[in-house]
Amino acid sequence: MNDHAPETTEILAFPRRASVEDLPDVAKIYRLAFFTAMPQMPVLHSPAEDLNYFLTGVYVSSELWVLEAPGGVSVGFIAFRPGWVDHLYVVPKYQRHGLGSSLLSVAMASSATLRARTFRCNWGGRHFFEKYGFRMEGETDGRGNEEKQPDVLYVWERNAGAKQ
Repeated sequence: MNDHAPETTEILAFPRRASVEDLPDVAKIYRLAFFTAMPQMPVLHSPAEDLNYFLTGVYVSSELWVLEAPGGVSVGFIAFRPGWVDHLYVVPKYQRHGLGSSLLSVAMASSATLRARTFRCNWGGRHFFEKYGFRMEGETDGRGNEEKQPDVLYVWERNAGAKQ
């Protein structure tokens, strides 16, 4: 993962299926984007534990795509399974350039309905999902998640705007 921001405002990056070799970058992107967006969240795992989670959990149970910029630099990723977006993170300095949209479009093409959870305090993530037609379906007080923080459930339906 390259920590240097691009010189231009246009960023070219393309989604591709992740390989096991991408997982160290995926784990780094996750940690950087998560704690930049929500610095108040508890740190529950080490970077090594994050990597193990992506290697033994996410990689084997989800479809994992990375967003690759020129030079092979990974700048974001999405993990999804039928009906669910489990993770979607973009390196903060690369956000707001349409890169998250290109990742989300991969998941949207695979399913007529998608659900995604995000923490209530993740205003950027919430705005992102709402921008792409996800609607809030419910909230929890956080008792059911590892962080014990309130979260929001969003739902997207491909034909939600179509008239019957």
